[in-house]
Amino acid sequence: MRSSVRLALGILLLAGAPASAPAKVYHSRAEALALAFPDAERVESETHVLSEPQVARIQALARSEIDSKLVSVYRGMRGDQVIGYAFIDIHTVRTLPEAFMVVLSPEGNVRSLRMLAFHEPLEYQPALGWYGQFEHKSLTAPLRLGNDIHGVVGATLSARATTRGVRRALAFYQVLVNGGH
Repeated sequence: MRSSVRLALGILLLAGAPASAPAKVYHSRAEALALAFPDAERVESETHVLSEPQVARIQALARSEIDSKLVSVYRGMRGDQVIGYAFIDIHTVRTLPEAFMVVLSPEGNVRSLRMLAFHEPLEYQPALGWYGQFEHKSLTAPLRLGNDIHGVVGATLSARATTRGVRRALAFYQVLVNGGH
C-alpha cells in the first residue's frame, strides 16, 4: 500500500471513522498517549523522515519491511526526564487495518502494547490479554511467533502482524532514539 494511502487510512482509523466491516476502535491517539504516560507532565512528539540507510537498518533489525519513511516518536516527559517512548504501528492484517501503540521504557524495553483499532472481523483478533506477553521484551529477544511469542488459533495472521509491528517499534527506538547501536 502506498505510504500516502496508508497515512490517510491511519488518520481515519485513529479518528474513529466508521468502517464498512465490523470493527472495534478502542482508543484515539490522544487517549492512548494519556494512558501510556499517566505520570507525564507532557507528551512530546517528533516526526522523522527516514534516510535510506535508516530504512535499511530498521528493516534489518525488525526483520520486517516498513511501508513509510515517516515515523513519529512520542516521548512522555516529567520535567526534563524521559519516562518512556511510544510508537504507533498501523498495518494491514489480512485485508483490513489494525493500529496499536507500543510503549517502551526509557531503556527501550516494551512496557505495554495498547490496541487502538482493529478493523478485521473481531474473531481474528487475539484476546486483549494476549498482548501482555510482549511486556519487557527488547530487540535481544527472539520475538518470534511459536518461540517466545505464543500463537493464537484462528488469529495467526493477527498474531504475526502484531509481532512484526512490535519488532518495528523496537527497531525505530534503536535507530531513532538510541542512535542505531
